[in-house]
Amino acid sequence: MPKIYIIDVTNRDGVQTARLGLAKLEKTLINLYLNEMGIFQSEFGFPVTRHEINYLNANLELQEMGVLSPIRLSGWLRATVSDVEKAFVNVPKIKHLNISISTSDQMIVYKFQGKLDHKSVVKEMTEALKQAKKLGAETVGVNAEDASRTKMEYLIEFAQAAKENGAERIRYCDTLGYDDPQTIYEKIRTLAERIKIPIELHCHNDLGMAVGCSVMGAKGAIDAGVDAYINTTINGIGERCGNADLVSCILAITKSSGFSTEGGAASGRKNKYILDERIDLTKAWKIAKYAAYAFGVPIPINQPGVGANAFAHESGIHADGALKDWRNYELYHYGELGRGEPEIIETGRHIVAGEYSGIKGFRNVAGKLEIEFKNDQEATKVLELVRYANVHTQKPITDDELRFIAKYPEQVKKILTVTP
Repeated sequence: MPKIYIIDVTNRDGVQTARLGLAKLEKTLINLYLNEMGIFQSEFGFPVTRHEINYLNANLELQEMGVLSPIRLSGWLRATVSDVEKAFVNVPKIKHLNISISTSDQMIVYKFQGKLDHKSVVKEMTEALKQAKKLGAETVGVNAEDASRTKMEYLIEFAQAAKENGAERIRYCDTLGYDDPQTIYEKIRTLAERIKIPIELHCHNDLGMAVGCSVMGAKGAIDAGVDAYINTTINGIGERCGNADLVSCILAITKSSGFSTEGGAASGRKNKYILDERIDLTKAWKIAKYAAYAFGVPIPINQPGVGANAFAHESGIHADGALKDWRNYELYHYGELGRGEPEIIETGRHIVAGEYSGIKGFRNVAGKLEIEFKNDQEATKVLELVRYANVHTQKPITDDELRFIAKYPEQVKKILTVTP
């Protein structure tokens, strides 16, 4: 039976957001949190971008060690043979790729400006795809950029060529947020029925419909009998107005009347829109807070599930009803998102670790986190990495970052190293 999976692209599309970005250590922590959350795949970066190389290779090392497992780590490339070949030189152990090329008339005419036409776009894509498979890629997703403005018959031709040459999925990119939930459902169902290949939904939020389009596109794929893969970013951070929010998509699939088990049971029909069972929604609060901290962008007060007001009631009628039975005015319980535990905030003396820390202060901080060192020499080695990490992120090191640095110092060295 087909299912819905999540491919999070925070570490690829999220970091392309104008005025925002993540340090490589922060990207690594996001991969760890996504893995803990049971997310199927993280698009973790750009294998042809020089400053990504050490981070990508170190994360693949962590995967081999079982630290980043079972999540898939995938790289994003342009659909060119040269990019594919360069990716395997830079990151030899990479196994999962998405290759991307524009397919709409708008892009072919006004972006490529004569360099490529419709036939050569398909040729360029298939040659890159075959080379990726030849060089050892286990899975390759093929991205149709601006798919939502692409003529359906050409999109079908493009997708058929990708399938015949070994693509695992087609990524339908609503690059400008042009679709609405109805149009994307119809187009995805048509594409999936004609080609019989799993579909990725990559939706942008320029019209405020990224989540709605993502889940309705997934419904179209499932109704056509193929797996659906929704691209998300944490807190919806992404280019221009953002991408489909990770937590909102999970809530929509598990709680809305047209998708959820509750909705199916209430209407007397069996639910057929099954979300990947590995997903653990109780990790939502933790990952949303960390991404907000790392990006330096507060979670909107009205953000579904994780916003400050998601479970706040002021109206007398609402407060009374919620106190009697939370289901009166809350669609889901805050505990389902990992909320509800008190947070301890230091209000007295507070020793922190940073780029100018000394060994005594550092050992005090580490001791509170129950991080043990054999001797001062080992502690000093980790402290040196913490100093570099603070320079690297330009933010106070979080407890989880410190634990990670202490546990995997050799991989952290690589993550923190960028060679111009």
